[in-house]
Amino acid sequence: MRVLGVDPGLTRCGVGVVDSLPGRRARLVDVGVVGSDPATSIDLRLLHVAAGLDEWLDRHVPDVVAVERVFAQHNLGTVMGTAQVAGLAMVAAARRGIPVAMHTPSEVKAAVTGSGRAGKEQVQRMVARILGLDDLPRPADAADALALAVTHLWRPAGALQGGERNELTPAQRAWAAAEQDARKGKHRGAPSRSSR
Repeated sequence: MRVLGVDPGLTRCGVGVVDSLPGRRARLVDVGVVGSDPATSIDLRLLHVAAGLDEWLDRHVPDVVAVERVFAQHNLGTVMGTAQVAGLAMVAAARRGIPVAMHTPSEVKAAVTGSGRAGKEQVQRMVARILGLDDLPRPADAADALALAVTHLWRPAGALQGGERNELTPAQRAWAAAEQDARKGKHRGAPSRSSR
């Protein structure tokens, strides 16, 4: 499975593409930031970010787009821009028939670090370790996008969007089944609880 993670932001929108590997491992494909100039009008900033997201989707053709679920913050202006960019990512994916999954910041932190309260630097360190990177992914927006992608690889049955089409892809079903079996202790070669 290939996942494109999007950490929405109007000034810096983090984007990261990760492929799944056997054994609950992941490989970095690409990472970066789509930015817009704060001195430009909001409509042109959104247009610039939308074009950048389109380019990433067309270049990497992901199976799923994982977007951070936006929560209200103290700064209304920041949350508005973040929500608008999250919407752009969802529309861009929907136009291509790509499912969208929403993951909360605490869900991402817990999946990557084991703690839903982890700090930015801890997330960066764990993303680098998971993906076998020599350096920490920077800026933090890019690392967050990779963390979103990894989270979706490991928790594919998360908040998948799609209205009437809200069905998992074959790859997502396989991942979800494997995770469910692992939680129940039914990995290949292990006796089931009823035969013990």
